[in-house]
Amino acid sequence: MAYSALASKGFILPARLKNSYDGAGQGRRAANWQPGGNGPVSTGSAGLQTLRNRSRAAVRNDPYAATALDKLGSNHIGTGIVPMPKHSDATIRRELQDLWGDWCEESDADGQLDFYGQQLLAARSMFESGECFVRLRPRSLKEGLAVPLQIQILEPEFIPHDKNGKALNGNDIRQGIEFNQTGQRVAYWMYRSHPGERGLGIYNDLIRIEASQILHIFEPTRPGQLRGVPHLAPVLLRMKTLDEFDDAVLFRQEVANLFAGFISKPSPEGAMFPGMQASESQGFSMVGLEPGTMQELEPGEEVAFSKPPDAGNNYDEFMRQQLAAVAAGIGLPYELLSGDLRNISDRVMRVILNEFRRRVEQRQHGVFVHQLCRPTRNAWMDMAVLSGAIVLPGYANHPRVYRRTNWVPQGWPYLHPVQDVQADQKLVRAGFTSRSAVILKRGEDPETIDREIEEDNARADRMKLHFDSDARLVEAADGSPKENDED
Repeated sequence: MAYSALASKGFILPARLKNSYDGAGQGRRAANWQPGGNGPVSTGSAGLQTLRNRSRAAVRNDPYAATALDKLGSNHIGTGIVPMPKHSDATIRRELQDLWGDWCEESDADGQLDFYGQQLLAARSMFESGECFVRLRPRSLKEGLAVPLQIQILEPEFIPHDKNGKALNGNDIRQGIEFNQTGQRVAYWMYRSHPGERGLGIYNDLIRIEASQILHIFEPTRPGQLRGVPHLAPVLLRMKTLDEFDDAVLFRQEVANLFAGFISKPSPEGAMFPGMQASESQGFSMVGLEPGTMQELEPGEEVAFSKPPDAGNNYDEFMRQQLAAVAAGIGLPYELLSGDLRNISDRVMRVILNEFRRRVEQRQHGVFVHQLCRPTRNAWMDMAVLSGAIVLPGYANHPRVYRRTNWVPQGWPYLHPVQDVQADQKLVRAGFTSRSAVILKRGEDPETIDREIEEDNARADRMKLHFDSDARLVEAADGSPKENDED
């Protein structure tokens, strides 16, 4: 029964239900707020190429956008995310590491970077353009590579996001990606050359590449999202407007300072209008200003100095507030984006960086390790075994035993070296962590560190050298070193 009918019969009813959330209201404040309800694929398609172009233009021309991209790349990748094999056999672990090190120097199909440089290039492309593609390129044994495999970093334009339809085999093609009947990616439709480069190829010629040969690097923010969006998308318009405002303030200052002062002369007698010169041949005299100059004025002349407007009392605070909003949209601490460390103590900076590093580590392992590092190493290991570059017994039947790997990013620098080292030392002594865990946190290989310590100790004993840094020595009560004979 209708609400009004129940009320007319004398029923006591509660007030009509209103929107539970203010953001869902339709009042005056929300009258012009009518966002669309597009799905993750449709949302990512609309204006995607325009976003890429504007993001790249901002990085080329806006100092804050360029700094943001550099900071994101250096913090996420640094010198590289390095694999540490977990196989139980130390000999196999060392062979894998030695072969991997040789291959890293030859990994780039374009011959410009090593594998860790390619990691950084892929990360920059993801942040700047929203995504990138990595193509696995098997090579001939005749080329003499450590492992006959190379990888190629490709910009997202190689796979058109506006290609949709049906493939000849009946599969669906959505945003340049082919899916089988169970929704799995089976192929990518790719241009032979970059469509933005003129005169280098045929741009309507798409080729089908098996999905096993392509890695798609992007950070999905909605379930079902197929293509990545530039990282600067939320702040592009704000950054452009802010850059124009800053240029306008600078230009105003330049124009206002073109004149240092004005000389006023009394009107000559007999002049028809005030300020008119008696002789038309008499022009305007310009007086230059130089440091230490004394200018003599004619009788009756006065000098009025120019008072150009300044940038405004609120200019500094306004720029700071706007850059803070830009930093929040990018996901960078304001202090890293702007370099402004005023009124920031080391304790506050530690809190800021700890929160930022947590987000970085999430993206390192959830995106770059999962989408780039792990599949690349698996393909590398397959090709290494098939080519005979390494012998891994039982790999064909049990590849996971050899593929298990710890991926270790570059370690974070200490914020307070003395306190941080003492904290790590106490954690190890209390049994709350291990030396290996501390070394891995620093981005180093525990086995390499242990071998180096062993070699250093053997060389020191052979040469009868004694250092207070030797872990086999402990300090006596008076502070002098003595042999640790507890064993």
